[in-house]
Amino acid sequence: MPPPADIVKVAIEWPGAFPKLMEIDQKKPLSAIIKEVCEGWSLGNHENFALQIADPTNFYITEKNRNDIKNGSILRLTTSPYQTAVQLHERIQSSSMDAKLEALKDLANASRDITFAQEFINLDGISLLTQMVESGTERYQKLQKIMKPCFGDLLSFTLTAFVELMDHGIVSWDTFSVAFIKKIASYVNKSAMDTAVLQRSLAILESMVLNSQDLYHKVAQEITIGQLIPHLQGTDQDIQTYTIAVINALFLKAPEEKRQEMAHILAQKQLRSIILSNVIRSPTPINDEMAHQLYVLQVLTFNLLEDRMMTKMDPQDQAQRDIIFELRRIAFDVECEPNNSGSIEKRKSMYTRDYKKLGFINHVNPAVDFTQIPPGMLALDNMLYFARHHQDAYIRIVLENSSREDKHECPFGRSSIELTKMLCEILKVGELPSENCHDFHPMFFTHDRSFEEFFCISIQLLNKTWKEMRATSEDFNKVMQVVREQIMRALTLKPNSLDQFKSRLQNLSYTEILKIRQSERMNQEDFQSRPILELREKIQPEIMELIKQQRLNRLCEGTCFRKISSRRRQDKFWYCRLSPNHKVLHYGDLEESPQGEVPHDSLQEKLPVAEIKAVITGKDCPHMKEKGALKQNKEVLELAFTILYESDEYLNFIAPDKHEYCVWTDGLNALLGKEMTSDYTKSDMDTLLSMEMKLRLLDLENIQIPEAPPPIPKEPSNYDFVYDCN
Repeated sequence: MPPPADIVKVAIEWPGAFPKLMEIDQKKPLSAIIKEVCEGWSLGNHENFALQIADPTNFYITEKNRNDIKNGSILRLTTSPYQTAVQLHERIQSSSMDAKLEALKDLANASRDITFAQEFINLDGISLLTQMVESGTERYQKLQKIMKPCFGDLLSFTLTAFVELMDHGIVSWDTFSVAFIKKIASYVNKSAMDTAVLQRSLAILESMVLNSQDLYHKVAQEITIGQLIPHLQGTDQDIQTYTIAVINALFLKAPEEKRQEMAHILAQKQLRSIILSNVIRSPTPINDEMAHQLYVLQVLTFNLLEDRMMTKMDPQDQAQRDIIFELRRIAFDVECEPNNSGSIEKRKSMYTRDYKKLGFINHVNPAVDFTQIPPGMLALDNMLYFARHHQDAYIRIVLENSSREDKHECPFGRSSIELTKMLCEILKVGELPSENCHDFHPMFFTHDRSFEEFFCISIQLLNKTWKEMRATSEDFNKVMQVVREQIMRALTLKPNSLDQFKSRLQNLSYTEILKIRQSERMNQEDFQSRPILELREKIQPEIMELIKQQRLNRLCEGTCFRKISSRRRQDKFWYCRLSPNHKVLHYGDLEESPQGEVPHDSLQEKLPVAEIKAVITGKDCPHMKEKGALKQNKEVLELAFTILYESDEYLNFIAPDKHEYCVWTDGLNALLGKEMTSDYTKSDMDTLLSMEMKLRLLDLENIQIPEAPPPIPKEPSNYDFVYDCN
């Protein structure tokens, strides 16, 4: 008889019969178990049957996932994936509209299971669905007029089934015809289309563009920005999200030479102001997926600056030199002198004097200053924009500094070049968007030239900070560090407009930055004397035990994890938490993200802590070794961990964020008696240790602590001072 670990007690349902309680031997072939179940109900042809999980997912039990069956699971005997696929393949071709609609609805639900999907695809099911889509509109033109809801549902379930099947990554996107692409594009281009159909169509177009360069060109020919814009002007945030996702995909896959052209079209169609009015300033709160798509659009827009950022100035190019002449003309209100006015030496001397006042490093030929990349020509573009669009502020800064003593003047030219480079670093110009980032800034959607305006505000801040610090040329790098800190702190507050950003900067003066730094320094002060280090070592185990208890308490509260698929927006959730006695992990699937804790009794699966062998992280996890572009994403790899337990089974996790990843890996290592090594533990240790040290040393403020302990005094000549209690 096999050991109890290989025996699972389950209930099995069959329509029209009482459920059976059975003990399943996990070492027996699945086909033998199904045969035994069928014989119990006198059912022949057991090869035409299969077992499913009796929950809303209806996933088939296979040799690969049979270890997921736990004691107390409820299973359902049903037709095999192949038989179901054959039946649905026939049913969706029915001439009856009602029968066809019901079959497509069943297909959309069944396609979520990869076992069924493989069988349906083997029957050339994808081709059948694409044919139905290509011919559907013409075939049901008359029906659409008299049975519009029915037609919309037919198409919606057809596209849903298609998306679910493609989501498994079994079929390549390159296999689809131009006719199919045209048909999907036509649903997007229509002004009045069923919401579900429109949503699925946009999702299909996005996947096509992202997964195939060849399909990008075909989709780009069928879809224009002008046709997508109306979908942003509605109130359905899901449709708006999918629309921006398609725009981002087209932007991302466009050849470099076409991106500027596409950006020009986006500007002409007023995409920015439409997004600002209908999305960012909409009464509906922005969800995570919309925030991600806005972040991607923001990154792709700023990446258009990369070409200018990496272009060196040609000192011999007269057109580029004319821009520098224009900066001089605006600042000093001088006209270009005719060639016969004064000697060449006199004019050169006058230019050199003015270029020095403008703050260039090379006074003779300032064009040389712009040969550094980054920021290249982008710095000169910013300076010219500032001079033309904020002329009063530009003239004030230049003249104000040219009249100061040399040692206290703020060099406008050098400052502008270094500031442009800094802003490009802050906004990560030239880097591809991150997969899981939601960090978009509403203020960049409030102006068509947001980067230039960002520069204009920042250069005025730099000049103000320079005066507040009473800086000299030797302090240039110190000033730039303070300005960077001011900008970063203001951006963290996510201002809604450039004016609000400017207002936040006004509150972050140099004096305020010094106060903040002093406060942070006090909180992070590092004591290095020997007595203090010894005290730290003594306290450290107590703090580590405190951190361990906090981690275990967090595991007892539990966390909702997301099952990531290649289609981001259709999230599936599961919850895991530790029992209060720290002996069992309870987990189970959820229909939606929970509000608060999920009770233990609603989580059907259990894993005894005693059975856990090890915790694996990163690329060594089994679910990170699977194929798929998303699985290889660096950020997802950094959030992945796996619990290995007895019989070489495993439970896979992808944490919602770095914080939860650290909490769970620390907590699991603590349960296994291993060291907690996460960055979060190190940070907590530093914070708590610093606080404890400060509390213990509170009475020693302003007292010098000696490096060495005081010497032990000599023994007294007598002990008469000792009082004998006896």
